[in-house]
Amino acid sequence: MARSESEHPIELELEILKVLWNESPLLVRDVRARLEEYAGRVLAHSSVITMLNIMHRKGYLKRRKEGKSFLFSPDVQRDSVSGRMMSDMLSRLFDGSPSAMVLNLLEAADVDSEELAEIRKLIARRTRETQQ
Repeated sequence: MARSESEHPIELELEILKVLWNESPLLVRDVRARLEEYAGRVLAHSSVITMLNIMHRKGYLKRRKEGKSFLFSPDVQRDSVSGRMMSDMLSRLFDGSPSAMVLNLLEAADVDSEELAEIRKLIARRTRETQQ
């Protein structure tokens, strides 16, 4: 039985999106090289073509023909993808509680004093925005 399609990008799709968010448009061979360079993923050329075509079909990527090849670029914004994934995680793991999610993050991650200061600034800014 075929696995149902995920409503969010799977791990490899996210790695490809990260490559293309940083640099695009790219040819298949360039996507493959960046995956190996930055993510340590060694994939066959045909596997990368297959993934890029699946991602195009899902609406994650756009492609344009150049000669005999295609150039790929993202058709979704990083903020949009991360926002949808965070909202899903918030509702499914933390029953919609942002404070529980943040507490879990602070307890699970190594957060240094500089990052804590930045988080405080973000919270203060968000507080001001919601009070206006």
